Amino acid sequence: MAEFKYEITERIAVLSQSPNGWERQLNMVSWNDREPKYDIRDWAPDNSKMGKGISLTHDELAILKGILNDLEI
Repeated sequence: MAEFKYEITERIAVLSQSPNGWERQLNMVSWNDREPKYDIRDWAPDNSKMGKGISLTHDELAILKGILNDLEI
């Protein structure tokens, strides 16, 4: 499997935490030295491991925000 680089450039929020210490976080993450994107995924307590997640550009996040604003939650 090919190696990849990542850097959390900004920590925005912790959305939840599991009993084992893993946290679902919203961060800005640069993948392979590319422009940082908004990223939602689970992270180990020391950020050395991560779960599956989703990365969104600013435009994609703006569209999602509009959709969420329209939902009755």
